[in-house]
Amino acid sequence: MMARRSVLWMAIVLASLAARAAGQSELQKFQRQLEQIQRQTRLMAEPSVPPGQRALVNHGGYLTFNFLTIDDTDQNTHILRESNLTYFAQVNIDGVHQFFVRGRTTYRDFNRGDTFDSHGDDWVQPTLDRGHYRFSLKRQIEAYQGRTIDGDLTIQGGRQLIHWANGLTLSQQIDGGQVNAAIGSLSLHAIGGITRGSSTDIDSSRPGFSSDTKRGFYGGLLSFQAEPRHRPFIYGLIQEDYNDNNVLVTPAGDPATTADDLRTRFEYTSHYIGAGSSGSLGDRLAYGVEVVYQGGEGLSNSIEFFRAGDDLTVTQLRQTRQDIEAFAADLRFDYLLTDANRTRLSAEVIIASGDSDRQTTTSTLGGNQSNTDDKAFNAFGLVNTGLAFNPNVSNLVMVRVGGSTIPWPNSSLLRRLQVGVNVFVFHKFDNDAPTDEQDVTEPVKDEAYLGTETDLFANWQVTSDVSLTLRYGMFFPGRGIATDHDERHLLFTGLTFAF
Repeated sequence: MMARRSVLWMAIVLASLAARAAGQSELQKFQRQLEQIQRQTRLMAEPSVPPGQRALVNHGGYLTFNFLTIDDTDQNTHILRESNLTYFAQVNIDGVHQFFVRGRTTYRDFNRGDTFDSHGDDWVQPTLDRGHYRFSLKRQIEAYQGRTIDGDLTIQGGRQLIHWANGLTLSQQIDGGQVNAAIGSLSLHAIGGITRGSSTDIDSSRPGFSSDTKRGFYGGLLSFQAEPRHRPFIYGLIQEDYNDNNVLVTPAGDPATTADDLRTRFEYTSHYIGAGSSGSLGDRLAYGVEVVYQGGEGLSNSIEFFRAGDDLTVTQLRQTRQDIEAFAADLRFDYLLTDANRTRLSAEVIIASGDSDRQTTTSTLGGNQSNTDDKAFNAFGLVNTGLAFNPNVSNLVMVRVGGSTIPWPNSSLLRRLQVGVNVFVFHKFDNDAPTDEQDVTEPVKDEAYLGTETDLFANWQVTSDVSLTLRYGMFFPGRGIATDHDERHLLFTGLTFAF
């Protein structure tokens, strides 16, 4: 009887570990998909202000109603209705001192059973979305001394969005500061700060990953304006792990026995050394390229699964600190035609290394094997990896081609309607390495092809105060996807009223 109880308890533990990993991975993916859509569709509320005006006060807001349906990896459809109220205010004094604040409140209404966590319908109380002060030395000299200088020094502190280089390694809201110093064609951009607590972490196995994340970022980027059209850059970026929730305890064995609990500790510090360039090749072809090496240290995997037929057992592993040796690259092009429709064609390639001895490419639970280098690239950026699939940029080779146009530029009603399409092809970088969708209890499939996706979008500025947004994505999984092989859909509609 005691042996039967132990086997039953072990089965429960294994099922809970698998369910926890799968559910938290889905929540992380959902948060990333929502953030990507919001970044693409959110109204810009920080217009440029001409220097020399004694004081300019600008304020306003917008109300947005969103509807979202999304298929998860188990082919369950989740339906969300979301309402956002945003209000901002900006004060500009002489073009020298700028103060900006923006607050938001959100209500999320899921269909019954559709939530990705235990919260269900949720009202997010008013929070400070942005709040910063900006100072410009050049504009101060122009406004108060009546002369100009060949260069500038700007300082901005507070809660702000940092989009580093082309966005491959860092695109996060932080509480901190940034300094830009420019002399002639040379400029230096330095940042330092900590992510706001409500940020979603890349490690979905860590307790509190979706609501309690503290990671510090410190770095410098040196760029040079090479005449006439190119701006090459190099940078160094350090990420420090300040998370307090660093131990996950999972019961392992019958409570009546002396079996130890399964314990997972979390610590992931990293640094990034990158180089690239942005600019144009001719009058109509714009480009951006970024190549980055990742180093640092992370804790190894804490558990190991053994499968013998239908039997599955789990063993506690000793975690060790292991070096990170990874890389990634991003290359994108945009070609603007000269037609009245403002047609734009685009292409992009993303490459990120993976690790063949991991069970999941982004998490500590099921992560890197002890006594081996971690070759999986993991960073904190936000680039376009599709709507429906939307993988982390880790063990990934992605190719995207797309285009957009204004079909009726001479129509009084539809002249500000833009439509477009993006087509994605996804592969693994390492056939033997996992993706972020990998079930930690299952072996990794030795297949490279992950699938294809087609995304359609439309942006319509109906009036000066009303805009409509549509997003639709369909992902067709390939053989490298272990979770399912049915197509996944994502549909997003948003209606915004500005005031």
